[in-house]
Amino acid sequence: MHVAHLQLADFRSYPELDLALDASVTTFVGSNGQGKTNLVEAVRYLSTLSSHRVASDAPLIRAGSERAVVGAKVVKGGRSLTLEVTIQPGKAKSARLGRAAARPRDLVGIVRTVVFAPEDLALVKGDPSVRRAFMDELCVALAPVHAGVLADYDRVVRQRTSLLKTARVARADLSVLDIWDEKLADLGGKIVAARLAALAALSPYAATAYEDVAPGSAAFSLTYSSALDTSSADLAAALLAAMSERRTQEIERGVCLVGPHRDDVEIAIGDLPAKGYASHGESWSCALALRLGSYDLLTADGGPDSQADGEPVLILDDVFAELDAGRRAALAARIDSASQVLITAAVAEDVPAALTGSVFEVSSGSVTRRD
Repeated sequence: MHVAHLQLADFRSYPELDLALDASVTTFVGSNGQGKTNLVEAVRYLSTLSSHRVASDAPLIRAGSERAVVGAKVVKGGRSLTLEVTIQPGKAKSARLGRAAARPRDLVGIVRTVVFAPEDLALVKGDPSVRRAFMDELCVALAPVHAGVLADYDRVVRQRTSLLKTARVARADLSVLDIWDEKLADLGGKIVAARLAALAALSPYAATAYEDVAPGSAAFSLTYSSALDTSSADLAAALLAAMSERRTQEIERGVCLVGPHRDDVEIAIGDLPAKGYASHGESWSCALALRLGSYDLLTADGGPDSQADGEPVLILDDVFAELDAGRRAALAARIDSASQVLITAAVAEDVPAALTGSVFEVSSGSVTRRD
């Protein structure tokens, strides 16, 4: 699979762009602030309907514009598909698939991406929310329908939290809380089950990737951390029981104290947790292992519709400047045979010579192919 054409209108710094892309490796070169990352961000947005840089859609719309449009032509499974999403502030997204209107969620999973960016060091050094987001993104990539479960769960957590705060300051009908407990348990059980399955599938790929980028190091491992007994045959029932046990505390504090929104993924090198013990270089190797392992898992998975051509687009957003020579070479060797790799770099020399392909100069929103 690869993105053959990218079209933008009032997206970030681009009033208009119509760019043909090759399969294999494409590198966007330019000084900081010229619009390189905006290009790969647009490809990522079509994949997940979210940015890997900001939490909301508002910054994606060019200043002074009423809306932004992201479109692409994708070659997948021997077929050519066109996708388009329109982003408008304060309004729901709209989408098109081919010539017909579509629900935005119908586009999720058609283009699959794995993004590696300097911010990924937070996967190792950051707080649990970063690792939860990583796992949920992977779950959606494996089964796009899971996006709806996550959205429903977030809504239930907000509603239940509001009710807990009310119960803390006034007498409330706790039978209503029972209803929200059941909803949270049902959705939360599905999320934990999806994360456990995805983590079990990812672990061997990530361990192999870690050995490739840090040969001779201690073994790399991933463990799901939860207050729940994750070996339970009925995770929803286990979550419901945990909420019942901690209800008094939840009412006193006005927050939901149990559920997948409180869980974590522990990364270890040998017998030691990576967070707090790994060196800077080891932390980069862990982050690389997670992203490369995800890429290998999604490639092997073949896609949510079981098409053979499910290999994701691999996006490397300004990462080579962050890596030492050894890790650069190891990463280049690891991705050399990928169907499509999109790279951004301030200096072309940062990209290993082994990654040959198309090069575009990016300057003030102008994208020009280098001869």
